[in-house]
Amino acid sequence: MTHLATFLKKIESKEALIGIVGLGYVGLPLAIAYADHGYRVLGLDIDPRKPEAIAAGRAYLKHIPGSRFAPHVAAGRLQATCDFARARECDAVLICVPTPLNESREPDTSFIEASARAILPGLHPGQLVSLESSTYPGTTDELVRAILEGGSPYRAGRDFFLVFSPEREDPGNPTFHTANIPKVVGGYTPDCLKAGEALYAAAVERVVPVSSTRAAEMVKLLENTFRAVNIALVNELKLICERMDLDVWEVIRAAATKPFGYQPFWPGPGLGGHCIPIDPFYLTWKARQYDLTTRFIELAGEINTNMPYHVVERAQDALNGKRKSLNGARVLVLGAAYKPDIDDMRESPALKIIELLREKGAQVEYHDPHVPALPPTRKHRLEMSSVPLDEARLKAADCVVVVTHHKAIDWQLVARAASLIVDSRNVVPRDHGNVVGA
Repeated sequence: MTHLATFLKKIESKEALIGIVGLGYVGLPLAIAYADHGYRVLGLDIDPRKPEAIAAGRAYLKHIPGSRFAPHVAAGRLQATCDFARARECDAVLICVPTPLNESREPDTSFIEASARAILPGLHPGQLVSLESSTYPGTTDELVRAILEGGSPYRAGRDFFLVFSPEREDPGNPTFHTANIPKVVGGYTPDCLKAGEALYAAAVERVVPVSSTRAAEMVKLLENTFRAVNIALVNELKLICERMDLDVWEVIRAAATKPFGYQPFWPGPGLGGHCIPIDPFYLTWKARQYDLTTRFIELAGEINTNMPYHVVERAQDALNGKRKSLNGARVLVLGAAYKPDIDDMRESPALKIIELLREKGAQVEYHDPHVPALPPTRKHRLEMSSVPLDEARLKAADCVVVVTHHKAIDWQLVARAASLIVDSRNVVPRDHGNVVGA
């Protein structure tokens, strides 16, 4: 029996053990999806706290309660470990690790490389390796394949299967989740693609095959560059509307009534999350290798990157209008997560806004019901904890800056108690005279 036939049989019979490297916002939902469909799953992570939490049925991501995976743990369908030697037990290994930018805003593939090297000792004939991390076209068949083939006697497409399938997670989305979001898959060879389709069809309602791993990698970059460019457009439109004394939110809502040829995007204080602020730079970096300058995409990145500066400028101007200086002012920032109702603060514009306010001499506090503390990140060392939100604290603040519109925040209280509000999310009713858009 061929490697492909054996693999397909294991998937069909649910005998396959699915290994998932990285148990964060992408890996954990994926592990749950396979366990939901009756597969045994082995999670692999370098952070010992995650396997410990999974074993105890304890939530460590705000939007995924322990009740979602505890029954699978009890039934023996889900295990997690820091022992990467156990990757040799897996029939498929899915790599779901971060792909940040370095200080020069160029791709940092160190987590992918480390993961490939970690599973290399356990690589064996008939095994499938899938990369899910957002990255530039060529990563799978150039970087990952080189590591796996260079350190073993095995060859992709002949001895093991190699695919790329971009993650499409949207933390906190009540409608779309791992199982009902279509899964794009590209294989290094036709047999790799067949194996990848079977793997993902086992846990996802719809699989979308494409011609190659590079095409699949480009799909992900297109999706997020599309969003980044359109968000930049409305962010720039917001600046224009401010100068013209127009309400950009009113303009966008009215434009959205057109039933064709238009899709609404909304302005904000900057981009956040792991994908949209980063993926366009992966694309522009790769394009330069082909002597192409992606001026349009780079301009969008520049606009979005500058939005935190704009929010701080609006706060400074608003305070000036009250005959107060930002230097020495008490500023309360509402929201640290990059989007509402989750605890994910990766690349959140709130971090940059807080940093800029501090640099200008403001005394800054923040409140976020989902982010109790700001841990160190690659770019920021803020060392702050969320403060309680009450009327006294709102009244004591010289300026309240709205960054994230969590439903758990009492916005009527904010509107009533704060003397000055700089609102970057259009969440506080504008009929209060103390609100300034940003």
